[in-house]
Amino acid sequence: MRNVPVVARGKNFVFGQNLEDVAEFVGLAGTGHVPLPPDELIKRWVTVLQAAQRYLRQMPDERMNELVIDNRPRSIRLMGHHVFRIGEAFLETAEKGNEYAVQLANLPPEEGTFTKGAEIADYGDTIITRLQAWWDQLADKSCQQPVKTFFGEQPMHMLYERSTWHSAQHARQLTAVLERFGIEPNGRLKPEDLAGLPLPEGLWE
Repeated sequence: MRNVPVVARGKNFVFGQNLEDVAEFVGLAGTGHVPLPPDELIKRWVTVLQAAQRYLRQMPDERMNELVIDNRPRSIRLMGHHVFRIGEAFLETAEKGNEYAVQLANLPPEEGTFTKGAEIADYGDTIITRLQAWWDQLADKSCQQPVKTFFGEQPMHMLYERSTWHSAQHARQLTAVLERFGIEPNGRLKPEDLAGLPLPEGLWE
């Protein structure tokens, strides 16, 4: 075991990244969650990333190195970059066949780069363009082809959905940061933008 969450029973265990695997492990017939179809996921992901771009362009440059939340060691700069790095990590797996390693989506930018919200938002443009090109050129749009991850071989659709809601959760958190700064977020994500995504109930979960 190299990462959490993990569900263990005796000497047997399963990683908690795929809740369907967890449900099977504990003897349940699935979670009941019905994933969004792949063609809907790309629309949702682009919507989420464009929202994150708007929020980052609103962030005061002098506050980018402040913590997102007091009890977690991640700056606004690092989390802003992470929102889009999630997409880049997905593409490295989906396009190049790289294993989706434990920290692949958490690779930070080089020191001294991406110091302003607008710079991170511009990086987001490159990821959105690449994601859209990946989808447009994808031959098998069922997304059931297997991909390698640190929690075992998974259908691409699982990692695709996970990456979409992962970006969405952090976009939600960026709105909370803006609110703390007394700044009204530019174009909040609507309930219909997030409907059907298995997001955590809590903002900081």
